[in-house]
Amino acid sequence: MGSIVLLDLMGGVALLLWGLHMVQSGILRAFGADLRLTLARALKNRVAAFGAGIGLTALLQSSTATALITSSFTAEGIVSLVPALAIMLGANVGTTLIVQLLSFNMSAVAPILFIIGLLAFRTGARSRIKDLGRVAIGLGLMLLALHILLDTLAPAENAPGMRIFMSAITGDPILCILLGAIVTWAVHSSVATVLLIMSLAFAHFISPFAALALVLGANLGSAINPVFEGARRDNPASYRLPYGNLVNRVVGVLLVAPFLHPIADALQDWQPDAAKMTAAFHIAFNVGTALLFIGLLDGQARLLKRLLPNRVLDVDPSRPRYLDESALETPSLALADAARETLHMGDLVEVMLRKVMAALMTNDRALVDQVSRMDNNVDNLDEAIKLYVTKLTRGSLDEREGHRAMEIISFAINLEHIGDIIDKNLSELATKKIKRRFQFSPEGAEELSAFHKRTMESLRIAFGVFMSGDVNEARKLLAEKAALRNAELAATERHLDRLREGRPETIETTSLHLDVLRDLRRIHSHVCSVAYPVLDAAGELPVTKTAAPEPLALPGSAALPLPR
Repeated sequence: MGSIVLLDLMGGVALLLWGLHMVQSGILRAFGADLRLTLARALKNRVAAFGAGIGLTALLQSSTATALITSSFTAEGIVSLVPALAIMLGANVGTTLIVQLLSFNMSAVAPILFIIGLLAFRTGARSRIKDLGRVAIGLGLMLLALHILLDTLAPAENAPGMRIFMSAITGDPILCILLGAIVTWAVHSSVATVLLIMSLAFAHFISPFAALALVLGANLGSAINPVFEGARRDNPASYRLPYGNLVNRVVGVLLVAPFLHPIADALQDWQPDAAKMTAAFHIAFNVGTALLFIGLLDGQARLLKRLLPNRVLDVDPSRPRYLDESALETPSLALADAARETLHMGDLVEVMLRKVMAALMTNDRALVDQVSRMDNNVDNLDEAIKLYVTKLTRGSLDEREGHRAMEIISFAINLEHIGDIIDKNLSELATKKIKRRFQFSPEGAEELSAFHKRTMESLRIAFGVFMSGDVNEARKLLAEKAALRNAELAATERHLDRLREGRPETIETTSLHLDVLRDLRRIHSHVCSVAYPVLDAAGELPVTKTAAPEPLALPGSAALPLPR
């Protein structure tokens, strides 16, 4: 009898966790990028940040997910510590809302949610509708899991062995708090833990006093996960937010724990239903903690900054800055991180292109050496981006996310090719010019500088097209590609005219001049490649007679079409 009850109990908890996972993943897939943008905009003051934390966590049903997103903001310097701490106070309140809702008997709603979710998931024309169907199914599974837990615990209520076991592990308040913290840390969800505690309290397996102590432990355990997952060991400052949130929870637990007996007696008189009483205490504890600390965040932030200062490190430009491994579970966030890293790679390429042109014009050998070192960094970033996106594509991506993943890899590959042209071709031309002490003619130097300037401007436009998908800017890129091809022909013709005139500088640098024009035009072609997928999606890409590129197959993923 005991083993069957335990097995059914474990199955109910597993179903509860899976339903919670479906809700979280569905919300993040449907609104992940929008939620992150909204969170970034809501950080004007601590009150707005507190509200944003409540709203975001009420949707995600995970204060850990909110903590990881906010920690990435603080680690990158986008968010200051005070509003970040306010977000976490709101996040702690946000997790209580679904618990409060599910404290009512809503098991009859589960079949309706299953039907709605299945219809949306199977027939939804847009991916967001499918994701919302996933959310509805997850909520239905959570309600079904609670029903299973109650049905499982009800007949075991009178089992003497079970009562003795539960009394032994929940008789001491400190043991209850530790047990609640360990369980929450293990399952990564205070919502699931509190819902389980509510089920045990409703079935009279644990006393009201033990239920409240376990809830304190669940709140403590939910603050432990971000300490291990949201901080980077190479930067002590990244521990400020998770440690600050953990300290707030610990102080709250220490203040409330000595008064659990009178609190339990008062709540029992007010709400005889043990499950609803547990949910009410859960929300009261988090609201009370928020009210206590919301006005103390400035001093707390100063103390955390003093105890955990920024570590001054030599920034390794070859190391990725934005590829957050914890975001891989959320494709929209991971793709945003990969796109930012690709822009970081593009910044290095832009600097390389500027420096190599300066080396060609000024005969500065030091600039050539710098360009060679930067190309190694570009190569390393290219490999890191491709590996990161490959890991992402091993999961389930919808069509839009799959195309975006391929766009990112395609643009990163083109940027790496540009870096190779700069390093292997333009740098060698600069070295040759420096060794032989050649000088371009004034007219030739002006032509090359103008050609280079147009290439740089197109590169900046390409960055905007890559991030925004602006069709008008994509059209402008392709129009400039045709115009630059004509400009190359005109510049070549003028150079040949000077050559026929017998200009000494032109005769010395004729090969260099034409090779630089050719390489800049090749770079410009790679730059313009970002416009093709944008115009293709808009139905504006002209049909050409050239063969389509082979699909790009990533390790561990199906072949997906590479943007043209």
